Amino acid sequence: MIEGWGEKTQQKLKASTVFIAGAGGLGSPVSIYLAVAGVGNMRICDFDSPDWSNLNRQILHDHTRIGTNKAVSGKMTLERLNPDIAITAFTDKIVEENVDKLVGDADIILDCMDNFPTRFLLNECAIRKKIPLVYGSIWGIDGRLSFIQSPETPCLRCVFPEAPPKEVFPVIGATPAVIGSLQALETLKYLSGTGSNIKNQLLVWEGATTDFKKFKIRKDPDCPTCGGK
Repeated sequence: MIEGWGEKTQQKLKASTVFIAGAGGLGSPVSIYLAVAGVGNMRICDFDSPDWSNLNRQILHDHTRIGTNKAVSGKMTLERLNPDIAITAFTDKIVEENVDKLVGDADIILDCMDNFPTRFLLNECAIRKKIPLVYGSIWGIDGRLSFIQSPETPCLRCVFPEAPPKEVFPVIGATPAVIGSLQALETLKYLSGTGSNIKNQLLVWEGATTDFKKFKIRKDPDCPTCGGK
C-alpha cells in the first residue's frame, strides 16, 4: 500500500543490522519501532540499569526491571514484541577501546545517548566504518535530529565542535517518543532505500509550540575529526 514498499523491502530490513547506543529514553522508541518493523539484527548497548525516575520515558522497562541492566531488559521486551529477530545485548560502557567491536558489522549507528563524549566516539566509529550515524537529542520538551554520513555530510563534530557542560536535564516522556520515532524512521528509510534522509540539515523540534525547523549545516574544513576528508 506504500509505494516502493513491499516484500523485497521487508527482506532488506530482515537482512540488516543496527547498533543502538543507549536503551533509555531515545533507545526505547527507536528499538521498539525497528523491532516491530522487522529489522533482523539489533545490537543494543547500555551499561546502566533503570530506576524509578526513568520510567516516565524509558518504555522498554517497567517497575519489575529496576536494577536490571537496560540492554538486557530491552532484549527481554523486544523478544516478546518480535521473536523472529536476533537481538544482542551489550552491558559495556562505550569507550574508545571497545566502540568498534561493539558496533561490529552494523549497517548504521543510532545515537541514543545523553552525553557528547560518547557521541563523539560513535561519530568517529561511523567515519572509520563508513556507515551513517542517526543523531538524536532531547532536553525538556525540545529535540534535535540529523542524519550524518561523512564525507557526504558534515560529521557530528562539525556541528558541535565541543561537548556542552555535563548537566542533569529534565525530560517530558513524550519528547524522546517524538525524536526516537523520527530516528527510527530515518533508519528504516535508509535500510529500505525508500524516501530521502535529512542530510546536511539539523531538525529542531520545539515541543512548546509544536514547531519543526530545519537549519543547514556545513562541513568544517578544520574539524579535528573529518577535516580534509
